[in-house]
Amino acid sequence: MSLRDLRSQAVRLAPDQVLRHLQSFQLDLKFSAGIWFFSPSASRFHTTYQTSRDIEQRLEIAAKLRDDGLCGLEAHYPNEINEENVTLWKQFTKDTGIRLITVIPLLFWDAQFEWGSLSNPLLGPRQAAIERTKCALQLNKELDTDFAVVWPGIDGYENSFGVDFVAMRDRFADGLAEAMDAVPGVRIAFEPKPYEPRGHILFGTNAEGMLLAHNIEQLLKHPENRRLLDEKHALLCLNPEIGHVLMAYEDLAYSYSLPLAEGRLAHTHWNSQPFGNYDQDLNVGVISTEQTESLLYTLKRYGYQGYFGLDLNPERMPVETALKISMDAIRAANDRVNELDYEAILYALEHPDQARGWLEAYLVRARAPHPERLSPLPHLSRKA
Repeated sequence: MSLRDLRSQAVRLAPDQVLRHLQSFQLDLKFSAGIWFFSPSASRFHTTYQTSRDIEQRLEIAAKLRDDGLCGLEAHYPNEINEENVTLWKQFTKDTGIRLITVIPLLFWDAQFEWGSLSNPLLGPRQAAIERTKCALQLNKELDTDFAVVWPGIDGYENSFGVDFVAMRDRFADGLAEAMDAVPGVRIAFEPKPYEPRGHILFGTNAEGMLLAHNIEQLLKHPENRRLLDEKHALLCLNPEIGHVLMAYEDLAYSYSLPLAEGRLAHTHWNSQPFGNYDQDLNVGVISTEQTESLLYTLKRYGYQGYFGLDLNPERMPVETALKISMDAIRAANDRVNELDYEAILYALEHPDQARGWLEAYLVRARAPHPERLSPLPHLSRKA
């Protein structure tokens, strides 16, 4: 398994280099999707509105989306991909050219993980979580994926009284490091989420995910892992999801800049979401399109070259429709970003005292279908 080189994300550029980069670099809109939402999921509040599908039926749908831009899939181990059906997945990728980009250890569903997975204080369930993670990492290596997403959805708490937070975090980090050393050379793309299903989930923000990254990389001991770290490759990276970031009232562009600054943005999950609220997994572009544009600009600014993973919950429309809408929404937003006057934007940002209100006025017109109907754009005074 060869690691994608993320180190260029962290390179600091001089102002003139930033402009040349923005004018020449194009985001490669490679779309992936989680196979889990190709079949309706259970809800506490209503029955499913569509017919459940097995893995073969889901893959049939995915294959038909190849020409629409879907080029990667993501799956959990062992419920969606496992040792028994891996041949099916291998044949699918060979026949369609759609890659399996990650195998994700399922660490949140089973009854045995009632009190957590890698952070569980009970030895048996915690060891089961470690072994499952090892198996998932081994499949990632066998299938030559790009990384293994890890989401600690069931690792957390509701009542904070008396909780030994330090021990809980240490157990999680130690367990994940043990699995990584057992199957060296596999990158982790950690996915933070602040709450749901737990009242509070461990490492719930991108900033906390960065702390976890530093802690785990200090724990790794296998020579192959140490060699990669010595070469400044990050092994514990992040996979921020837009919905999760906005649930925590984080600004997308700022929050994603944290892993980018250290070459740790391995993957991105896309949807839309109101600030706060429960995890809705709405189609991209339904809410806060300005946040989508700001994030795309930031990804372009720091040279992100990974996939745009779609993580949706299309309860009331066909999954094909939701995927096409979301891919088109990202394409449209990216087109808007690509047509911006980067030189003027950079000048306004570097000289805020000479550009009061200019950027807001410029963006209003950049988004307007008929900017000629608006008042003239204020002059940007570029004093020497």
